[in-house]
Amino acid sequence: MKPVNTNSSPSGLRITDMRFVDIDGAPKRCTLIKIMTNQGLTGYGEVRDASSKLYAQMLKSRILGENPCNVDKIFRKIKQFGWHSRQGGGVSGVEIALWDLAGKAYGVPLYQLLGGKFRDEVRVYCDTDVDGRHTGRDMGLALKKRMDMGFTFLKMDLGIGLLMDEPGTINAPLGFIDDMKKYAPQVLNVQGGSVTADMVKHQKSYAIVNTAHPFTGIHLTEKGLDYLENYVKEVREVIGYEIPLAIDHFGHVCVEDCIRFARRMERYNIAWMEDMVPWMYTDQYVRMRNATTVPVCTGEDIYLKEDFQKLILAGGVSVIHPDILTCGGALELKKIADFADEHGVAVAIHMAESPVACMAAVHAAAAMNHVLAMEYHSVDVPWWQDMVTGLPKPLIRNGFIQVPDGPGLGFEDINEEVVRAHINPNIPGLWESTDQWNTEFSNDRLWS
Repeated sequence: MKPVNTNSSPSGLRITDMRFVDIDGAPKRCTLIKIMTNQGLTGYGEVRDASSKLYAQMLKSRILGENPCNVDKIFRKIKQFGWHSRQGGGVSGVEIALWDLAGKAYGVPLYQLLGGKFRDEVRVYCDTDVDGRHTGRDMGLALKKRMDMGFTFLKMDLGIGLLMDEPGTINAPLGFIDDMKKYAPQVLNVQGGSVTADMVKHQKSYAIVNTAHPFTGIHLTEKGLDYLENYVKEVREVIGYEIPLAIDHFGHVCVEDCIRFARRMERYNIAWMEDMVPWMYTDQYVRMRNATTVPVCTGEDIYLKEDFQKLILAGGVSVIHPDILTCGGALELKKIADFADEHGVAVAIHMAESPVACMAAVHAAAAMNHVLAMEYHSVDVPWWQDMVTGLPKPLIRNGFIQVPDGPGLGFEDINEEVVRAHINPNIPGLWESTDQWNTEFSNDRLWS
């Protein structure tokens, strides 16, 4: 680790510019943020995967001239411009870039600014996909390879996409499943994400993608439940029952069928079932949690602590799963985790982004009283860690990431050669001027 810049004068530090670069395939597309200052210090942040840098660009005029060390003050100024899911990416990404700058200005790691650390290393769970038509044994073998790499906690996708070509497993209005296959295949192929730009442009696709679980009319037959149960049984026959296994991306199915499925899963020691219905249906989460012994989890699309508090106080979750790039950033994640901890709810961290967001999440996890594990979704991206410099290689050892002691987020710099090689071809440019956003204005006051 290079020595920290000791020439900084924190009280005189001011933000002078904010620029971006869009990358693709890490494992998804995401936007890196660079905030520059009058003293030569640079802070890095990131917009949530599959989001838009517009959500961060519009904040530039609000933060120019501010002292980045006043993180909470600036956050309170800009947080009105965030919202749930990808709309939280701008505010959250700027927030972690401010912490990076504050840490560098004072020469301390982010975890220290959050109150110090509870642990020297953070467990990561390995999210694993298997492409195409496959069996539970195929998934089990893929997961076993992760175990052989040293991972101690696993997650897999499991849902109605497995049933699309299995006759008699799904009950739905005739023609609806065919329309999903034709107009919204990403809903079924979760590895690629749930929404693409082309789908947003097509009204039929947009309507299907934005039809929430209670309104699709999709149900599972007993044959479908048998198929999914056998799939999980085959997975466990390969990996055993000792290692935690979480499941995600079930599909747009009503809560009653989620409960039927959950009861089938109880014998297979599932660590949690994630996002079974949209997070905002608190009553449905309460029904589901009260109907099964499988831990119920949600949270990656929730912005700010207040909606986490509603779910927790209602008794709707066993595990919460915030993403640092949606929930409001590092300090908000710490507040959310503290509230969960006080109410006996476990915390895991969603993370499917670049090393910038990863290291911010590692610092936040280190500063939490309790954390189960942090997601890692880039095992199969060989250049992932090379996007930044100054971290030990390999970053993940025996299923853990060591918490760095370097200032700010703990890495030295962005490796521009690697980033340049993976710029999103649809959004070209490396740290290009954003002067057009310097004077963007609206009356931001929320009251008259």
